[in-house]
Formats: sequence, structure tokens, C-alpha cells
Amino acid sequence: MTTDRALQEAKLRVEELRAQIAHHDYLYYVLNSPEISDADYDELMRELRALEEEHPQLITPDSPTQRVSGQPVEAFGIVEHRVPLLSLGNAFDDAELRAWYRRATNLAETHDFAMVCEPKIDGLAVALVYENGRFSTGATRGDGMHGENITQNLRTIRSVPLTVRDGAPPRFEVRGEVFMTKKGFEELNEQRAEEGLPLFANPRNAAAGSVRQLDSRITAQRPLDIFIYQLGWAEGAPPPDSHWDTLQWLGSLGFKVNPQIARYEGIDEVARHCRRWTERRETLEYEIDGIVVKIDNVGIQRALGVVGREPRWAVAYKFPPVQRTTRLLDIGINVGRTGTLNPYAMLEPVNVGGATVKLATLHNEDDIRRKDIRIGDTVIVQRAGDVIPQVVGPVLSKRTGNERIYQMPSRCPVCGTKVVRPEGEAMSYCPNRACPAQVFRLLTHFVSRGAMDIDGVGEKLAYAFLQADLVQDPADLYYLTKDDLLKLERMADKSAQNVLDSIAGSKERPLPRLIFALGIRHVGGETAELLAGHFGSLDALARASLEELEAIPTIGPTVAASVYDYFRDEANLKLIEKLKGAGVRTKAEAPAAREGALSGQTFVITGTLAAFSRNEAEARIKALGGAAGSSVTKKTAYLVVGENPGSKLQKAQQYGVKTLSEEEFLDLLRRHGAE
Repeated sequence: MTTDRALQEAKLRVEELRAQIAHHDYLYYVLNSPEISDADYDELMRELRALEEEHPQLITPDSPTQRVSGQPVEAFGIVEHRVPLLSLGNAFDDAELRAWYRRATNLAETHDFAMVCEPKIDGLAVALVYENGRFSTGATRGDGMHGENITQNLRTIRSVPLTVRDGAPPRFEVRGEVFMTKKGFEELNEQRAEEGLPLFANPRNAAAGSVRQLDSRITAQRPLDIFIYQLGWAEGAPPPDSHWDTLQWLGSLGFKVNPQIARYEGIDEVARHCRRWTERRETLEYEIDGIVVKIDNVGIQRALGVVGREPRWAVAYKFPPVQRTTRLLDIGINVGRTGTLNPYAMLEPVNVGGATVKLATLHNEDDIRRKDIRIGDTVIVQRAGDVIPQVVGPVLSKRTGNERIYQMPSRCPVCGTKVVRPEGEAMSYCPNRACPAQVFRLLTHFVSRGAMDIDGVGEKLAYAFLQADLVQDPADLYYLTKDDLLKLERMADKSAQNVLDSIAGSKERPLPRLIFALGIRHVGGETAELLAGHFGSLDALARASLEELEAIPTIGPTVAASVYDYFRDEANLKLIEKLKGAGVRTKAEAPAAREGALSGQTFVITGTLAAFSRNEAEARIKALGGAAGSSVTKKTAYLVVGENPGSKLQKAQQYGVKTLSEEEFLDLLRRHGAE
């Protein structure tokens, strides 16, 4: 009875793991938008593999352990791989590496073979076919059996030879990894920042997204590179009988082979090589997440063959995530412009992935409780995506008993107002709109480029206004005089006049900019534009009922309630009256609704689009009569999914909203003539 129950529990867990892995495979291989780390994904696979080994009767042909992950996007055209592109099994430490070696030697019945070690590039695997010395077809790995035809895009990569030197077989295929260097990635993001475009999260996503473009001109503008790591198949004269010699031969034909490859006779040397690169990974100009170890003898490779989705003759030694341990000195609180209390970790300085980290995110109180993080703990710090430091959790074995459980303040650390935490929300709030921290952050938000765009008023001057008691809320900016400004330190007559002129000029900003500038919780620039277009004036918006707000396409109940509550607050109404009294523009003519192929359909965009900016995409939607929303609701017709999508993707799946990849979105625009 117990055995049957255990089997049933294992079956349920196996089905759950397969569903999770399939979801993450789709995000990683199809959308290029992973939402979990490689380490977390590997842990899911390891648990599934262990359950299947314990209960072999649960293994099915469609299990992620039995096939290669990924799905080709049909918009590119499909290429069938003559020889499947397989995935690699993983070894996470020295013991697992040696266990792989023992299995291989037992099956091969010999220890007499060398091994080749290659950096495991964090990029996109591709297959290149050459016919009569010329590059003919290039494809992604896809599901291992079929990939996407990206020939034209691969032709734009200068390190991909369009023709090969004499001595090549009449027809053959090579496999490689397309990647972007760290420097190229930084320069690309700098360029996108200058153009006002969203930034890519990391080099891997930037490279994958660049290669999988329907317009090869976009790919050509990206700093892409490739390393060839294997011969797939060849017709005619047989290739060398060792992997090492094959790589040298491919190099002689004109292919770019990684100069860091090494060949060793024994597993001890291989293990030392892997440990060395664990420490040296940051010295390379590109990202690697491990070392691939392959048996050199091609004959032994054929004899060992494949098990499930993995060749027995190769393994990936995976590096640990970019993590370090340090001491949590204290937990601080930042008060946001909407009153959110945002906890952050104050750390003993530690070098993580080449950067000194002193502060790290703690997300919210629930996250601190869930991880059981205490002040004084030795904690693991990780740079998520090599950008944002975060505290992964405490090292429990190093606790001394002197650590302190953190208590979220019951009162605002800035103004002393009693903190509230709305039911169902993860964040605590300071409800005092006059809180100096909120006023400062609201003031800097109000003058920012995306809001009222008051040039010359930055954080320093905003702080000076508050310190001199010249401003208590953003509306006070419009009542400042030159005499007020000249009282400030280092403020000259000309500078004062420039500030006043900039403030006066902002009075004519469009209504959507003013609504966004007010700092209403959950109202971004897109929602502000929607509200302005629907109501036409700030007065009409202020009078709107909750039902009227919820009736607007793309406006969900959370946003509607936030807007409704804002205009029921006496202090906010006084602020609006002061703005009106100062002559700030609070009316706008609602644009006439356009009729077109997309009339009556609301689109929401999540993540980064490669073909154009979000504003450009929304302009194309509106040109066809469609509406562009900022949040997913049950009324949303389509969610367009770019790179690194956020929680909108999960909400779309929850509501059953149809999702479009960028390629599908471009195809829709082409069909209606809007691209």
C-alpha cells in the first residue's frame, strides 16, 4: 500500500516537473526570455532524472530527459537536422565529473583515451551546412531534430565563412555557438540607451535575439561572433578520427575555433583544468558557464552512443552561479514616491563577478521571512544577470546565535507615520503623502523627462528646495520667484531665470504627461495616455466613478481602484487646484478613434522588441485602429512578447489571453500593411 502511494506521489511530482521544465524550455529556447537561473533549471532536471531512475516505469518518450529541449519558430521556415543536435549531461562538481568518467570507461572497456576540454559558451547553438565549398544553410538547434532557418542572418556574422578553403568535403555540416562579447554587449546597450530604446538583460539574450530576427539587416548591425565546436556530418573523404584533430582541420578550412581548447590524457588533468577555469572565467571577453569535456577518439564516441537526450561521450562541467558570501551588517529602508517601504541589505563589501557589492535587494518583508534572513548572518550574494545584486539566503552553518530577526518598522523611518500593509499586497506603505521622502521622490519624478520635463531641476536642486522650505509639493514649483531662487547657495541670476523659464514652459505639457507626473500608484506613461484620451481633462478624470474606470479597455481593477482612491484624497485634490491656479494645462482633446483592421482590439507589449521601440510598436497598432494598453486584463486581445517578459506573460496565461511572439506580431502588421 505504501509502495503504491509512493509511486502515485512520484508520478504526480514527475508530471509537475515536466510541466515546469516545458514552460521554462519555451521561455528560454523559443522566447529567449528565461525567468529562472540556469542553476534553478538544472535542479529541476536533476530531481526529475532522480525520480525516473528510482521509478523507471514512469519514463515516457516525451519526458524532457529523453529528448532535446526547444521548439522552432515556423515563421523562419523549418530545417530538418540530418544528425540530431543533442544536449549534454551536467556535472556540478569534481565527484560528478569523475562519476561520468567511470561510466564512460566501464562502457568503453578501456581507460586508454584522451579528452578535449572546451569553454562552454553562453550563446545560441547553430548548425551550418556547406555545399561545394559554400555556405548554403544555417539553422538553430530547435528541438534537436528540426531548427529554424536563419541562413540570411548567419551570413551577416563576419566570423562565419561564406566559402571554405580547398580540402573540404563536397557536403558537410559544422556546429557552433553564436555569442556576443561583453564589450560588444556594453556598446550595444550604450547605443540603445542613446536612442532611447530598452536595454538587453545579458549577452546571451542579446545574441539569441539578434540571430532570430526576421529582418537580417537588424542582425547585421549587432556585434555577433561564433566559435565552431564540432563536425556534425560529412560526405566524401572521411574526416580525422579524433575530435582534437577535427577541430584543427576545421580551423585550417577557415572556421573560427576557440583558442582555449585543451587536450588531456587523464581525468585528474581534466578536473584541474575545470577548477582553474572556475576561477578564471571572468578573464575571458565573453560569457562562459562551464567546460565541455569530450572523449577525443571518434571511434569510442560512436561505440558509446547516446542515452536519451545526451551523448555518453561528453559532459558539461557547470560552474556555480556568480556568488560570494559576506556578512549582512544591517537592513535599511528606502521610501518610494508612492510610499512603498523597500528593504535593502547593507553588506560588508565583497567582490562578486568582478564588481564590489555593498548593497543588495531584499525585495520585501515576505521574501526576508521566507528565506529566514537575519541581521548579522553570513549570506550568499548573487549578481542576478550580472547586473542586480541580490541576497540568495543565509549560510545557516555559520550562525552564532547573535543574529537578529528583522522586524519591518511599524512607523515610517522618515516621518514616523504608522505603516500600513493592504490586504493581498507584498509591500508595506507609509500613507502620509507629506512624508519628506515621498515628497522628495515625487518631486524628482514630477520634473523628470518622462513627466513634466523641467530642465535644470534635478535631485540636488529639488533637495535644496525642500531644505529651504520653498516647496512642499510639486505645485509649489509654479509659485517660485527669482528672489526665492537667489536665496539658494550657488544660484546666480542667469541660472535662476533659466530654471523659472523651464518651469513656466512645462505648463503646456500634454495632459498625459501631467497625469503620469502626479505619481498615482500603478499609473505609468501608457496608462496616463489612455486616461487622458478617454476623459479629456483632469477634472473629468477626478469625477470618474470606479465603474467608469474599470470599463476602460486594458484598465484592470487594481489600477482603477488606485486612480479612484487618488482623486478621493483631499490633499491630492488641493494639489490639483494649485496646479490649475498656476495655469498648468489640465485639458486635452480626446483624439478621434481611428477605424482600421485592429479596431476594437487591445494589445499589450511585454519585454524588449528588437525591430523597434515600444512606442513605435504602439504607434503601428494605433495606426490600424487598435488600442495599446499597459496592463493585461480579461479584455486584452493580444500580448506581444519580446525579450525578458515580465509578470504580464503569466497574467496573460492566467486569463487565457492570446500571446504573439515578435515574429508573429510583425507578420500581423505586414498582413495589414502597417510595417
